[in-house]
Amino acid sequence: MHTTVGIIGGGPSGLLLARLLHDAGIDSVVLESRDRAYVEQRQRAGILEQATVDALRAAGAGARLDAEGMAHDGIELRFDGRAHRVDFPSLTDGRRVWVYAQTEVVKDLIALQLADGGPLLFGAQVRSVEGVDTDRPAIHYTHEGREQILTCDYVVGCDGFHGVARTAVPERERTTYERTYPYSWLGILAEAPPVYEELVYAHSERGFALASMRSPAVSRLYLQVPNGTDPADWPEDRIWDELDARLALGDTPEWRLRRGPITQKSVLPMRSSVTEPMRYGRLFLAGDAAHIVPPTGAKGLNLAAADVIVLARAFARRAATGSTELLDGYSAACLRRVWRAEHFSYAMTTTLHRDPAQSGFDTRLQLAQLDRIASSPHAAAELAQNYVGLPIEEVTEADGVPEAAEADEVAVRRAEA
Repeated sequence: MHTTVGIIGGGPSGLLLARLLHDAGIDSVVLESRDRAYVEQRQRAGILEQATVDALRAAGAGARLDAEGMAHDGIELRFDGRAHRVDFPSLTDGRRVWVYAQTEVVKDLIALQLADGGPLLFGAQVRSVEGVDTDRPAIHYTHEGREQILTCDYVVGCDGFHGVARTAVPERERTTYERTYPYSWLGILAEAPPVYEELVYAHSERGFALASMRSPAVSRLYLQVPNGTDPADWPEDRIWDELDARLALGDTPEWRLRRGPITQKSVLPMRSSVTEPMRYGRLFLAGDAAHIVPPTGAKGLNLAAADVIVLARAFARRAATGSTELLDGYSAACLRRVWRAEHFSYAMTTTLHRDPAQSGFDTRLQLAQLDRIASSPHAAAELAQNYVGLPIEEVTEADGVPEAAEADEVAVRRAEA
């Protein structure tokens, strides 16, 4: 089998790329190692930036998002016994975020792909990627007990940090920058109404806590815990009591979460990672295959979406004009955005969490930064603009990659010349 773009990984980035390519008239094949049920139930991110929502709508995957997603216009910071709300629209020219679980995004994109897109193969275990430095790369995979080969014009790796695609780039040609944090998140899903209509980020002497949601009836909550924590050591009452303590406000000592049955409990290690470059020969890396952020800044899914939006534009330009200029600029354009998101996620993480070795001086610095956000419109605007997501065009233009409409004109003029 041969296709123009072979996509490894059927998560949100691989599926969104396949849909964007389909809409541009470019054929692709998606290879996903897991079965459909697993992919559609895999719990991950739940916050979508404006640009991600716009892309999903344009791809025809916005109907359920618009009907069931919850638009949020801000977040609340709790620290030093008080609360401060950061209002997004007033600080970002009207931009906002949506709460819509990654599981739902994946379901919507799978339904579209199976209805009228290119092949989407579940249970396709990729063994190796060869020839990415030639004009005919080959993906070797196993599907339904048979060894198969998919040849492509290009390969896109959307299969995560431990996937085959990233390691297909020779070690001498890639550099990975990493940071591991000295704490993890204990995350739960609970059949309980959210504590607040927007997300609450809490800095506490006991450690960080986050109150989020998946729907008006389901809460998603997190506690900072030591690395290596066993979820079994945290029974339900202990989790709820600790959340109450960390989210408490000084002027409302009786404040309590609305409790309900906990349906899922897991521990999430925290780390940052960037692999450069995001392209080698005819292999492109996207999403977690190229970068990982701690979840504090809600950037993971959105960075992955931004990668494939930029990449889909580049493939469309090549198909329309034969120009590979945007493909050649893909890594530089994406990495500029990635590092800005990495910095934001790092700042949010280190400001809100307590390091096990933290001193009183360190704590006072954290509180000073949080107070600055609460008292300075400029500091609040910086947080808000990064949280809702920088427009993709703003970042790519800064790196010398023309914005989409301009790129169209440039490419057409060059083709005519």
